[in-house]
Order: sequence, then C-alpha cells, then structure tokens
Amino acid sequence: MGETSDRYRPGYELVAEQLLGYIAEQNLMPGDRLPTEQGLAEILGATRNVTREAVKVLAGIGRLSVRKGVGIFVAASSGALADDHLVHFQPTKMDHVLMLLDYRRLIESETARRAATLATPIEVRALRENAELSVTAARAADTDEFARVDARFHECVGDAAHNLFLRSGVSHIRRVLSQSDVLLFHGDVPGSLEAAGDQHLAIAEAIAAGDAESAAAQMAAHIDTTQHQFERRIRDRVFNRTPKPVASAPSRQSRPPSREASAS
Repeated sequence: MGETSDRYRPGYELVAEQLLGYIAEQNLMPGDRLPTEQGLAEILGATRNVTREAVKVLAGIGRLSVRKGVGIFVAASSGALADDHLVHFQPTKMDHVLMLLDYRRLIESETARRAATLATPIEVRALRENAELSVTAARAADTDEFARVDARFHECVGDAAHNLFLRSGVSHIRRVLSQSDVLLFHGDVPGSLEAAGDQHLAIAEAIAAGDAESAAAQMAAHIDTTQHQFERRIRDRVFNRTPKPVASAPSRQSRPPSREASAS
C-alpha cells in the first residue's frame, strides 16, 4: 500500500481510538455505563455526529453495547473479548497489537507443529483445499472470498492439532485481531493476498509431509508478514495524523461517511 493511502483519517475513526483510550484511562470494565453521546462528544472534543459514528464502529466490533433508551455501555465479553482483562485492548496501539501478534505467533506456530504430527488424511485434504482456494481468491482479487477461506484455513490447522484449547485459542486471537483489521485496514487489502495464499500452501504442504519444524517455521513466517503490515500501517497513521489526547481542548472533527468497509 502506498504512503498516500492513509493521509486522510476520518474523524469518527480518530474519535473511536480516543474513546478506547478514555475507557482504559477511566479503568472502565464490561457493563460499566459511559456518558451520553453528547457527554462523550464534550469529553473527546468532537461533534455529536462524529461521536455517534465512532460509537457505531466500536459497537460493530464488539467493544461497546448500545441499549436504545438506556445508554452506552462497555460491552460484556461475549466472544469479541473472551477475558475481561482484555477490555482495555486498543486495536490501533502499536504495543498492544505487537503483544497480540506475539501471542498469535506462539499459539499458531505450536498449533501447526502439532498438526504436522497428528493430522489425518481428511484433515490434510481440507487444509490443501482451503489453501488452494485462498490462492484462487487472491488471483481473482476477491477479498471477501479470500477472507472466508483464510479463516477456514486457520480453523483447519486448529482442527488438525487435535487440541480443543489450541483450536479455541486460534479462533479467539483472530476475533480480537479483527478489531485492528476494521480500524486499520478498512476498505484496503492488508498486503499481498497472493503472498498470503502461497504461504498457506507452504504451511499445508509442511503439515502434509509431517514436518513439524517446517510447519511451525512457515506459520511463524506467515504471522511475521502480518506483523510487518500492521507495523507499517500504524506508523503511517501516527506520522500522517495523530489523534489529540482525550483530555485536550475541544476541536471539530470532519463528518465521516455513513458506512465503512473492512477487509480481513
């Protein structure tokens, strides 16, 4: 992605990041009630319309719960965040994303290692099929289809490890990381889909060959690629425009578009 792809950051996106920072600074926990939209707008130095859009985005990724006629709440842990200790995870903050990717590297590399020694012929076939489908989707530049088979491929690796906790861990990590996808890569393709598809093939073949060390190394390299993409995007955003601190003096944000597209 070129450097020009992130020169403009919509106001609601900046306010969404500020709002997550506010939740962390106030040490709010799942179920805690937030101020009204107008109250948040005043705290964050934004217009009410932009604040409303920010709340919608955060509700969409499972961080807030909006109850009509009741108020805005920090969302309970119902899948997007499986542990209340992660309620202060900030999807666009470099050190938070790097910690998550480090955890993902540990979990998914070990999952691939186990899969290489335990995968059944049926599971190997499913891995290869989904890896090949991801390559096909990448060549067709079909981001929706790629996202679907990409998720299925990693699920298949988890299945082949024959460990419910590893399988659950892989799914949980990807759900949390999807929050960063929405706020960092909305509407963009995060890197080369073809390169990711080729990496899927390499992982599948290492597992099929029963080569545990190669499978783990290929998975680690796959996640390293993801990390480079996230690091680049976060740095671009910091250099291009940095959100003001939560407690800063009020400033007007531009009105956002009504809807935001995202790519996994």
